[in-house]
Amino acid sequence: MYDNALIARKLRRWETYLSNYRLPAWEEIPDLGLYMEQVLALLKTYLDYLPPELKDEQFITAATINNYVRNKYMPEPQKKKYYRVHIAYLIMICTLKQSLSIATLQRMIPTGISEQQVRDIYSAYARRHRLTAQYFIEQVRLVAGPLLDHDEEQPPEIAVSETSDLITVSAVIGGLARLLAEKLLLLEGHTLEYTDVPQAD
Repeated sequence: MYDNALIARKLRRWETYLSNYRLPAWEEIPDLGLYMEQVLALLKTYLDYLPPELKDEQFITAATINNYVRNKYMPEPQKKKYYRVHIAYLIMICTLKQSLSIATLQRMIPTGISEQQVRDIYSAYARRHRLTAQYFIEQVRLVAGPLLDHDEEQPPEIAVSETSDLITVSAVIGGLARLLAEKLLLLEGHTLEYTDVPQAD
């Protein structure tokens, strides 16, 4: 059993937070050479978008970052110091690993590219992240309209009035979105083969 009034209040608070949330611009990421503890503190500030109930102070650790470096998911630090490029990789990895496997992420953010290329990828990602968050908010408002007491003349068929149904819809959307992203990533470099083209009789 859920208290729908409580759920509605929580949804409105998270909506307000997400509406104002954005990843740092490339120029806002420090390029001074930070040590591991400073990087962890910075990431915790940048990625503080989880609801309080889900926050985990250990969402990323020094061991995790060392593992990313060892497996070449990101560039190695320079004399144990992390610069803007490293932090940009970590921001993208940490925000995407909730929906994609780390191995799959390499297709989106490869290593061994120039700093300008990293900057271009990161800047495009940060912008897309914000636009997608706005779209997500709009979709939640649409689906959870009855829960949030929105005055819709004709709510969409997917709209729910029970929290359990909202959980189901969210889980299904999350699963389908992950499948779509992974399927598209796996098609990189593939072309339509002659045998795939329908032949005329």
